[in-house]
Amino acid sequence: MGPTVLIIDDENKLRGLLARIIELEGFTVLQASNGKSGLKMVENEDLRVVISDVKLPDANGVELVKQIKEIKPFVEVINLTAYGTIQDGVLAIKNGAFDYITKGDDNDKIIPLLNKALDKANLQYRVSQLEQKVGNKYSFDTILGNSNAIKEAKELARKVAKTDTTVLFLGETGTGKEVFAQAILYESARKMKPFVAVNCSAISRELLESELFGYKAGAFTGAQKDKKGLFEEAHGGTIFLDEIGEMSLDLQAKMLRILESGTFIKVGDTKTTEVNVRLMAATNRNLQEEAEAGRFRLDLFYRLSVFTIYLPALKDRKDDIELLAKHYLKEFAEKTNIRFGKMDEKFLQLLKDHAWKGNIRELKNIMERVTILSDGGTITPDLLPYEFHSEQPETQSFDLASVEKYHISKVLRHTKGNKTETSRLLGIGLTTLYRKIEEYNIQSF
Repeated sequence: MGPTVLIIDDENKLRGLLARIIELEGFTVLQASNGKSGLKMVENEDLRVVISDVKLPDANGVELVKQIKEIKPFVEVINLTAYGTIQDGVLAIKNGAFDYITKGDDNDKIIPLLNKALDKANLQYRVSQLEQKVGNKYSFDTILGNSNAIKEAKELARKVAKTDTTVLFLGETGTGKEVFAQAILYESARKMKPFVAVNCSAISRELLESELFGYKAGAFTGAQKDKKGLFEEAHGGTIFLDEIGEMSLDLQAKMLRILESGTFIKVGDTKTTEVNVRLMAATNRNLQEEAEAGRFRLDLFYRLSVFTIYLPALKDRKDDIELLAKHYLKEFAEKTNIRFGKMDEKFLQLLKDHAWKGNIRELKNIMERVTILSDGGTITPDLLPYEFHSEQPETQSFDLASVEKYHISKVLRHTKGNKTETSRLLGIGLTTLYRKIEEYNIQSF
């Protein structure tokens, strides 16, 4: 079956004749006698091109273009009319029609025109599919968690997404600040414009200025030609400055200017450059304290913190750990085509007891390791790195027996169950060690 075309026309004979001509060229043709049934087909059928009469019993074909585009923006519409007017033709094109032609010319023009419309519709369809794929990857729905802290952060982010307001993300490293920035971007009017992410701590202070703002040829040794900065690259879109607290004070003055006026001066230039960029920034520092200590400009802090979103550390949202762990386990299993079983309770408890200094980034890495080591059975604690077993739980007992049991278990893990080595390290006899293992019901390693 060829690509599908819909003809909307209330003149049965003319519609049938046109359908026959198009079918002979290998197209699949659907027919509708009025606007209402035509719109229903647009909604329910997999089609790319609509040929619509302008004068319909229940609709104006020119206005119908707009409704079709609202349902499926990638569908192309060709308007046919018995009595064409310039005014209708202009309005049809303005509403998104591919072309506007007079009946009588259609037999000669319709097939070449139809093929051109189909090419454009197919291209737009592929673009829409890519947009949907990208949107699915970066939407707020991909930010997992049911804790109040993460729900509050998502709610704030959704509210600011539709604006051009500067956003400052606060929180520890690895809490997902860039993920939030991308989710805001793909809910904004700038979603199809450039997104430039810069880690200010990863570029030396000397280079950061020329990277952000560019330079003119001859500005310094080695500057042989003009270079665009990242702000220019992001023109019309969004720039995300991670670890902005690492930026030097002299560069902060330029940042303040671009926030206030949308202009800056390139290194070695005398003229100002103007850009239209939305700024989002992130830091793991307390910028207010940094400003009060003279290490960050207070005026820049006030401009950056127009809308602040705090992202909680993973240790502060432990109820989300199981949900996140299962998600990453499934994600890596699909990527590597490795089967996995369920996570046992002890494994989950060790995840919840862990300090997570690297936050979500660390959890993601751990689950990738676990996926690789898993042989398809139950996910057990032995798949976790040593530090998970050596950490003391936050809620520990301080009676002598509990402390002794914990310490013996820790040394046994260290020796991988070698009891002779364990007794040597503990400074006790092997018989005493066996007695303690039995007394405290310590598991074998």
